[in-house]
Amino acid sequence: MILVSLGIGGVGYHFFGNLDWLSAFLNASMILTGMGPVDPMVEPIGKLFAIFYSLFSGVTFLIIAGIIFAPIYQRFLHKFHLDIYSSNQENIEGKK
Repeated sequence: MILVSLGIGGVGYHFFGNLDWLSAFLNASMILTGMGPVDPMVEPIGKLFAIFYSLFSGVTFLIIAGIIFAPIYQRFLHKFHLDIYSSNQENIEGKK
């Protein structure tokens, strides 16, 4: 996922921002890591690409973080016996 995102950013910055390949991938990697762009975009199409690529990178970061932390969160719930479904099921069965 990271390599695909870096590829999209590098190609976009190269074609829409009129940057050489190394600068394009530098900008893409800096946006992906959350540090911000290195080279300013001058053309309106380059600015639009930078806007959408930044939003895409932010959403991608949140999705990847959710995938990574979901098992940890589940373990936390099981460790402290915070299984919501089981408590509701016991209440329902206890009332029968």
